[in-house]
Amino acid sequence: QVQLVESGGGLVQAGGSLRLSCVGSGRTFSSYAMGWFRLAPGKEREFVAAITWSSSSTSYAASVKGRFTISRDNAKNMVYLQMNNLQPEDTAVYYCAARRGLRSSRSTDYDYWGQGTQVTVSS
Repeated sequence: QVQLVESGGGLVQAGGSLRLSCVGSGRTFSSYAMGWFRLAPGKEREFVAAITWSSSSTSYAASVKGRFTISRDNAKNMVYLQMNNLQPEDTAVYYCAARRGLRSSRSTDYDYWGQGTQVTVSS
């Protein structure tokens, strides 16, 4: 079992940057593919980015590609989401998630979820 805790959210002006972090418990963290999702008020949960266990492959939602970067450090049981050029439409609660197997953009494929961290972008 994996427990996930996100941090790094906050309030930022449009055009600014934030780096979200997610720390996972357990010795098998490095075997999990990791994803970031977000949930904005009145909207469905949305895929943001995903990374394989080995960092060999990443994927991004079209809305964040070129602005966000997902990475991980298995030695530290960490996964990161670097967010640049943030826009008001990026305002949401951001969640990290873990799953065995390949990376996926489907939230239903993930087995473990963090509690989320709020990101608010002002215009």
